[in-house]
Amino acid sequence: MRRRQVLASCGSLLAVTVAGCGHPPVVLDMDGATADDIADEVSMAADPGSEEYTLVTSARENGSATRTGRTELFDRIDTVRADDTFYEVSETRLESNDVTVYEVLVDIDPENSTPELGEIAYDDLPEADRNRLERIVSEEDQPGQSEYDIGVEYGTADEVGNDSVFVPERQYDIVRRDEDRYRIAVHSRTATEATYRYEVTEIAPDVAAFAARIRERYLFALADLSDAERAVVEKAIDEGYFEDDDAFRSVIDRIRDHDGLDVTGTYGTWLVEYEGDEYVTYAEW
Repeated sequence: MRRRQVLASCGSLLAVTVAGCGHPPVVLDMDGATADDIADEVSMAADPGSEEYTLVTSARENGSATRTGRTELFDRIDTVRADDTFYEVSETRLESNDVTVYEVLVDIDPENSTPELGEIAYDDLPEADRNRLERIVSEEDQPGQSEYDIGVEYGTADEVGNDSVFVPERQYDIVRRDEDRYRIAVHSRTATEATYRYEVTEIAPDVAAFAARIRERYLFALADLSDAERAVVEKAIDEGYFEDDDAFRSVIDRIRDHDGLDVTGTYGTWLVEYEGDEYVTYAEW
């Protein structure tokens, strides 16, 4: 695993402390880049069967497609790879309205497991509830807390349908599986749901053509380096460079003189050529 991936792993969405994930003050990491690597860096792959794939192919075939949802689907990247063809996707918000969204809260080790509404065996739950709760009741050695431990997003009542015994009306507050009992609560909130229109424009027929397009726009060479700068670059290729010294700063200045694939604040990613080879280059300074 490259250093860039390690750093990303340490930035887990969960608020936990990961052993061995001390963050260095600076980073220069250079990964050898194939055409697929370049494409992966600046586009998202829509897998067949996914919502993204369905929308892109529908928009391609019909001129446009629509979707209703509570978040944008392509808010972070608008270049999508579907069937090895690359498209630029436009996502236009048409109209919106407020909806009620439900979350089922599960206390995995309640101090009091006496039901107030009623008790139901997990195996007797409707499929809509079993599918959503299966991961929770199947995991062993879950850490207990004083409050509800896990929240399961159910969505709107329309999304759930009429098959749940918890949403929109909670009929039971205890679920039993073998010797374990789980206390159930339901939380609701108001969210905004919008209708979006999607249109696509083909920008490359295959990976090679797309990578060539990205190279033409972003690729630059690191050349005429001093011995100290060369040592920084070669270590960045071999294992990553993490020393905040003059040579590192000089190389970073050279890199930042060029447009990056993705640059935000004090970090970014560039496409760099060094001694005839191409590298996806990640830097923090």
